[in-house]
Amino acid sequence: MDYNRIAVFVRVVDEQGFTAAARVLGLPKSSVSRSVALLEEALGARLLHRSTRSVRLTEAGAAFYERASRGVASLEEAAALVADLEAVVRGTLRITAPVDVGIAMLEPVVARFVRRHPAVRFDVVLTGRVVDLVEEGFDMALRAGPLRDGSLIARKIGQVEDALYASPRYLERAGVPERVGDLASHRCVLFRATRGRAAWTLRGPAGEETVEVEGPVSVDELSFARRAVLGGVGIGLLPTFLCAREVTRGRLVRVLPSHVDQGAPLHLVYPSARYLPHRVAAFRDFLVEALTRRLQRPP
Repeated sequence: MDYNRIAVFVRVVDEQGFTAAARVLGLPKSSVSRSVALLEEALGARLLHRSTRSVRLTEAGAAFYERASRGVASLEEAAALVADLEAVVRGTLRITAPVDVGIAMLEPVVARFVRRHPAVRFDVVLTGRVVDLVEEGFDMALRAGPLRDGSLIARKIGQVEDALYASPRYLERAGVPERVGDLASHRCVLFRATRGRAAWTLRGPAGEETVEVEGPVSVDELSFARRAVLGGVGIGLLPTFLCAREVTRGRLVRVLPSHVDQGAPLHLVYPSARYLPHRVAAFRDFLVEALTRRLQRPP
């Protein structure tokens, strides 16, 4: 049995005719009439007495309408309830991100979104590992670098640009490098380096230049690297978004400011774009807009 035909039958009875029901449903009168006829055929009983001016319930039709109308009303109420729930941004949002990106970029956006939508709750997991969003029940993730899972929906937010930074104390002690090659004689804070050595490729006015650098500290977490640079350990190649505030405060100095490293792409990924919960879609758009502006802002 086609339950849509039951809803059409109930509408015909409520509107007291095929013409009025067709107008409310936005269907041709012939389609409404045929739908009721097919329902009667499926039930094996006549539900309506038809005349040129009106319709009247049969005994079987009255009994069927009494129960069917309650069911249709309950379904319409359920649909309205879902629509009301989706109209308000509410519920729990689970999101994961790398530690550095989460602290520097995600936290302020979450704070603003919660102030705007107090019925939302966030479950944020900051980790260096690649989380299986479907298996672990996450709504979305921020990921820096190349994407490995082609089954996820991905929106590129922008490119994370790296630049050279040092503390004023270190530069007073060691001097300010004037060329990329000068970095080879400086102590550097390295990210995921091997045996205290790394090759930095920088793009400047003359094109790309690569220099071999060394340093006493190598870490796999950028916030730690920034703290080491702030502490005067040496020069660090760090994301501009991670250092902009410290430059404004005078705690860090941009070294060789005309040179940058392309860094890594930043993506927002989520399992599916189909039937995305309202809270997820709302935060997705809010986050993409905020971080796109952040990455486009001059360092």
